[in-house]
Amino acid sequence: MGILAEVFSLPSLTLAAVVESLLAIKIFPDFIPTLLNTENHLAIFGAVFLANYAFGILFWGFLYPTIFSPLRGIPGPKSIISTSHRGLLVTDRPPGDLFLDLIKEYPNEEILNLSAFHNQVLVTKPRMLPDLLVHKAYDFIKPPKISSFLRHVLGAGLIVLEGDQHKFLRKNTMPAFSFRHIKDLYPMMWTKAVLMTNILREEVSGSDTKDSKNSGIIELSSWASRVTLDIIGVAGMGREFNMLEKSEDPLLDVYEQLLDPAPEKLVFAMSSFILGIPFVRLLPWKMNDVFKYLTSRLNEICMPMMQAKKEAITKTKDNHFDVLSLLIKSDNFTDSELKDQLLTFLAAGHETTSSALTWACYLLAKNSDLQKKLRDEVSEALPDDLVIDQSVDLAGLLEPLPYLNGIMNETLRLYPTVPMTMRQAICDSNLAGQPIPKGVTVVLSMWQMNRSPELWGSEAGDFRPERWITDGKPNTNGGASSNYEFLTFLHGPRSCIGQGFAKAEMRCLLASMIRNFSWELAMDEKKVLPRGVITIKPANGMYLKLKPLN
Repeated sequence: MGILAEVFSLPSLTLAAVVESLLAIKIFPDFIPTLLNTENHLAIFGAVFLANYAFGILFWGFLYPTIFSPLRGIPGPKSIISTSHRGLLVTDRPPGDLFLDLIKEYPNEEILNLSAFHNQVLVTKPRMLPDLLVHKAYDFIKPPKISSFLRHVLGAGLIVLEGDQHKFLRKNTMPAFSFRHIKDLYPMMWTKAVLMTNILREEVSGSDTKDSKNSGIIELSSWASRVTLDIIGVAGMGREFNMLEKSEDPLLDVYEQLLDPAPEKLVFAMSSFILGIPFVRLLPWKMNDVFKYLTSRLNEICMPMMQAKKEAITKTKDNHFDVLSLLIKSDNFTDSELKDQLLTFLAAGHETTSSALTWACYLLAKNSDLQKKLRDEVSEALPDDLVIDQSVDLAGLLEPLPYLNGIMNETLRLYPTVPMTMRQAICDSNLAGQPIPKGVTVVLSMWQMNRSPELWGSEAGDFRPERWITDGKPNTNGGASSNYEFLTFLHGPRSCIGQGFAKAEMRCLLASMIRNFSWELAMDEKKVLPRGVITIKPANGMYLKLKPLN
């Protein structure tokens, strides 16, 4: 199939048309002009080109899907605009629910054909995932149009790079995310978590005196972004951002605008994913200027940060064990490459936990009983009279707590920060024996897999932290029969390298919140909708009414 795909590709058809036109004019100088009723060579070229392209349309539109495609027997909606793209335009429900609708419509299928052109499939069950994510992970890359878009926001880092470049960078980055190093970061994370709750106490007490109607109401997602940027600033580059204590900051402002799930930004992203950034930039669209400004501003902010860190290491023997320091000291990266790595871990390192904390607090806002259970558990492990400093083994105290870990993992199951990913075959391959031709895109919906009733039971969509607790202790699978049924962090060489870091952050932030406040939802629940270009955030913010505890 790979040969046919090359023969009938647009470049091949164009080259063939040029050759055919020249040969036709040279070999049949009288016959072709008579046949086409023209002596104009340009007209002859045009006719041959049209004939080739018409045959290409016939091949891809009819012959390939009905005769040649190894995917022709796979059922599915086979839409002109696939479900994966339509999800970006849904406004009244979570986009991932479209995939849940599909598995109800095709209940016994483990792979579905999403596109009328047989170039996009959805994996709906775990059996094919070991091949996709582990055994043949490097046969499948992020689709180039998506990678091109992500490079502007995340840089050419771990999330975007492929093949040997990815393997090399992951190997050089792994030490910063070791179990021992993450354990050493707990005190710093706890300090930032306490600072956030102290500032929220001041905010709440200030609102009590100003406006009784809105007393105690805060918008959580912005505060979650601030504290997680502060944490990744220290862990990622040994730098204090102090976002929590600033009224505004250019870096925070850029990320808030870039990741804002506004409708026009979602349409811009979808257009870039389908048509490619170079084409979209030709359109007279103000979003082009907005996107260019924000990504340029991000580069302008991050390059001096990287250079300052490099100078600190070379001149003052900076001995920080942060991610950026490790990469600089390896002497394997140019300044531009280092800046790209900084872009990656700043964006991914703060947005994942920021989103998870926001959704966890939302889920707890609807369940006061669980709030009490969690508060009692945390208060017993961290009593008020305990002085928490470097001598306290915070990891040892927080990691065994069943409800803290159950709530964290159940939130990550129901609200995976990145709800969908795509992989495009760079060669003819297969998944558990199912042929996947070169160029076909495999869609994986973490939202669908994490909420599948077949895998998680009839209560798959319910918030049940108890599924992560066995005999009063945390378990690691939530009762699932396979690791591939919980996909928030993926698996294999492309899995999230910072998942241990994100969970440590989440434990500290959630524990500090529950020690200091009880809360309830302070907005219409119908307006709580997960949306986003890269990650899922509450489309209309997350407004909570906090009640400080003594």
